[in-house]
Amino acid sequence: SQANFEEDGQEQPGVGHWKTLMPSKDSKEGPETGCQDAGGGEETQSTEQLNVSRLRSSSVEIREKGSEFLKEELHRAQKELKLKDKECERLSKVREQLEQELEELTASLFEEAHKMVREANTKRAASEKQLREARGKIDMLQAEVTALKTLVITSTPSSPNRELHPQLQSPSKAGFKKGHGRNKSTSSAMVSAVSQNVPPEPVSHECKEVDSILFAEFQAWKESPTLDKSSSFLDRIYREDIAPCLDFTKQELSELVRVAVEENTLTIEPVASQTLPVMKMSAEERSGPKKCALSGLPRTCKHRIMLGDSGNYYYISPSCRARITAVCNFFTYIRYIQQGLVRQDVELMYWEVMRLRREMSLAKLGFYPSEM
Repeated sequence: SQANFEEDGQEQPGVGHWKTLMPSKDSKEGPETGCQDAGGGEETQSTEQLNVSRLRSSSVEIREKGSEFLKEELHRAQKELKLKDKECERLSKVREQLEQELEELTASLFEEAHKMVREANTKRAASEKQLREARGKIDMLQAEVTALKTLVITSTPSSPNRELHPQLQSPSKAGFKKGHGRNKSTSSAMVSAVSQNVPPEPVSHECKEVDSILFAEFQAWKESPTLDKSSSFLDRIYREDIAPCLDFTKQELSELVRVAVEENTLTIEPVASQTLPVMKMSAEERSGPKKCALSGLPRTCKHRIMLGDSGNYYYISPSCRARITAVCNFFTYIRYIQQGLVRQDVELMYWEVMRLRREMSLAKLGFYPSEM
């Protein structure tokens, strides 16, 4: 039975009152020990609750401190973000300003470049024009030198050349020789006469009388000389002399010739001044063109004209050349009066104008010197 009890004691170790069945010497202290175990359990439980409350309070404190730290970090990050935004805004403004300045600089550079190109083109065009004019003058001067050499060679004491000795010519023929041979419509005879204040030679020994109406119109024009057609003096001459004298068969070319004469850009030169080698010229070119560009008639053309700087030449007959020369001589003289180069009495200037008008009338009727 004791063995069974021991087995039962091993199977149920949690039962604490089995010791009462077998009392011992210390049986009196058993109850006190049980009380002490019960009091220790209560203390242990209260300690555990105290520890749990402490852990809870510490976790709450840690959580509060963590939230405060996170708030401070968030506030600091927001401040830094605002500073970054301001810096980005400032940099964007600087970039926009730099882009605008770059665009303005580029535009100014392009404008300056275009301006320099335009100025260079203008200067080049002016230089080319001056070069063409200089070459034309050189060609004309060479032609004049060649003609003078020919005149000098062909003049002998037994057979003097009348071109070199104007005193051998009749007054009427000498008057026709005051024409011009190149643009600007000038002649050495008229320039010398004007510069030396020498009155022109009389046309002939004939009676003449001043027309009061024509003289009044010339005096009114002389007060303020101009090339405007609105004045009664020039309007009459245009209607009665210039327009009929420059009225050729080829109307379009006639209008161009009239404009070139008015603008003083007409060039007349002999056909012999061509620079082509004789061997390379055709038989027709060596003998001279056979058709006048103004009249359209088959005529031997010894001269050619160029209108302005066009570079196009038109061959003209001697009759057409005499008509153009007569008008050019008239314009040359009134230009001298307008520029104040003529220092003569009003009546002498009036008779010179009448003489030039008579030359235009004779040329229109077909009269011209044989030398042309």
